[in-house]
Amino acid sequence: MLKIIHAPLVLVAIVVTSVLVSAHHSTTAEFDVAHRVTISGTLTKVDWVNPHIVVFVEAKDPKGAAGAGAAAWKFESNPPAWFRRVGVSRADFAKAIGQAVTVESNRAKDGSLYGYLLKITYADGNSLELVVPGGDR
Repeated sequence: MLKIIHAPLVLVAIVVTSVLVSAHHSTTAEFDVAHRVTISGTLTKVDWVNPHIVVFVEAKDPKGAAGAGAAAWKFESNPPAWFRRVGVSRADFAKAIGQAVTVESNRAKDGSLYGYLLKITYADGNSLELVVPGGDR
């Protein structure tokens, strides 16, 4: 009887684990990590959620104006716990909502307005940069 119960439970555990693992993506699978793009615009929203924080920027059109030609970009980054460990809080991002920012990121491979945030520079000149150990930046 125990062997019969254990087999289905093991099968369920394997299926659940594989779904959870496949739901989380590799940075290199989704983003072009060999190239950086720089976007300037207005920080409109920050989602401080797991598994990654998400920053939204209304980018200026190619002529530098906001408005009809502007594009809404979405940037994901490290988890909230990582930011807390390095002394950055939700408030550090939230205080800049509505202000001009410049974001350096690795753009999504599919070319959408989606990227992996590497550096954000605020209007006052302060910036936050994710540093990869052993990397060139």
